[in-house]
Amino acid sequence: MTAILISGALVMGYATAATFFFHFWRQTADRLFAMFSAAFVILAIQRLALALTTDVDAHSIALYGLRLLAFVIILAAIIDKNRAAPR
Repeated sequence: MTAILISGALVMGYATAATFFFHFWRQTADRLFAMFSAAFVILAIQRLALALTTDVDAHSIALYGLRLLAFVIILAAIIDKNRAAPR
């Protein structure tokens, strides 16, 4: 029961972060915020799927692959922002 409560709080936190980054992206049209928003949506989906899955061993590679994808997107966003041409 406690694990589901913690997972729910994490999903809510990831969704809140995704909403904030989406809002900032709409204001500035900066790719960094769009990529961060997408990464946090993926993290929220991964945590929700992990909480709802009864047989974690059978799906663990796919679920943690989603988490890896989110972190790769965050890393790519940071690299993209730092390699952008100076204005």
